[in-house]
Amino acid sequence: SLGEKVGVVEVRGAILSSESLIDDLITFRDNDSVKAIVLRIDSPGGGVAPSQEVHEEVVRTLQSKPVVVSMGSVAASGGYYIAAPCSRIVANPGSLTGSIGVIMEFTNIEQLMQKVGLYNEVVKSGKHKDIGSPVRPMTPDDRALLQGVIDDVHRQFVDAVASGRKLPREEVAPLADGRIFTGRQARDLGLVDELGNLEDAIRLAASLGGIEGEPDVVYPAEETPRVFDYLIEQAAEAFQRGLRDESHGLQYRWSGVH
Repeated sequence: SLGEKVGVVEVRGAILSSESLIDDLITFRDNDSVKAIVLRIDSPGGGVAPSQEVHEEVVRTLQSKPVVVSMGSVAASGGYYIAAPCSRIVANPGSLTGSIGVIMEFTNIEQLMQKVGLYNEVVKSGKHKDIGSPVRPMTPDDRALLQGVIDDVHRQFVDAVASGRKLPREEVAPLADGRIFTGRQARDLGLVDELGNLEDAIRLAASLGGIEGEPDVVYPAEETPRVFDYLIEQAAEAFQRGLRDESHGLQYRWSGVH
């Protein structure tokens, strides 16, 4: 009927923080004229914590209105983590998804430092306090400790997919070795509901939200930034990307996209 809307929230690029996505979800959730939400995901994933925070907000939103996913080129790892609990998942046949897994990456520059005559002195409270340091080799104990962390967070991912997709955990686990799938493969495996584009997802969301006829489609309001503010924002984002690239943080991220 007149004035009933579908809200579209876009998840683009690496998931480095959750604040803006959560704000957009809450805005549409609290707007009674928005009867359903489409999450347009074009992301290889990102940090574990922000992916989990958005996932939890999606679950809260589902208590009051349907949320339908539209996958763009890539909706992998953390991008899929966010999608898993949604009412329906719509993917293009050639969308890349899956990459259900966790990664931590470390760079060791010890030999490079030795070549230029630099040596690192460390005073620490325990043997693992400098775990992941780029200036010393990783010990077997270090690796075992980190693997334990990875395994726990990986189990959380598998549990979220099994719960969200209503699949037995034993069906999800063999798919959760980090491999990617096309949208068509994912549909056949039960990770995606149907094939289609953004317009198909909007129509599906409207139907689930009880909207008859063509819905009004709305996007979150964006303030027009002043030039100086825009430049500062872009510089901050570039710096944040640099931190991510050098970070030892846990990532629900597909490394095939940069």
